[in-house]
Amino acid sequence: MRLGSMAEENCQTFVSDYHVRAAVELINHTWDPVVLSALRRGPTRRNELLPRIAGISDKVLTQALRRLRSRGLVTRARDAEGAQGAAVYRLTPLGESFANGPLAQLARWAADHQAELVEPSTTS
Repeated sequence: MRLGSMAEENCQTFVSDYHVRAAVELINHTWDPVVLSALRRGPTRRNELLPRIAGISDKVLTQALRRLRSRGLVTRARDAEGAQGAAVYRLTPLGESFANGPLAQLARWAADHQAELVEPSTTS
């Protein structure tokens, strides 16, 4: 094998690994994918997200929304029809493509393999 082709092969491996790591980084916090999935229903106020997401605290939801906003997956805007000062969160086009694409596929995969994930095989 030529040195040049070996370097190119390693570069390809690095680039593909980088993309996977970048995508996984978007959901590396426990609640971020859950919040993204909850926002798939459409623009929502934070106080409406709380009961929609079982087990999340107000503080953790606020942190998740900040993280998702900083990554460009969620936007925050004033609610024109709601209470004064109320904010509405919605998925950005990037957030929609992620939540309705790979994240939705991951959720379907998890649902299809729920029994195996709950009770992993003991054969190795």
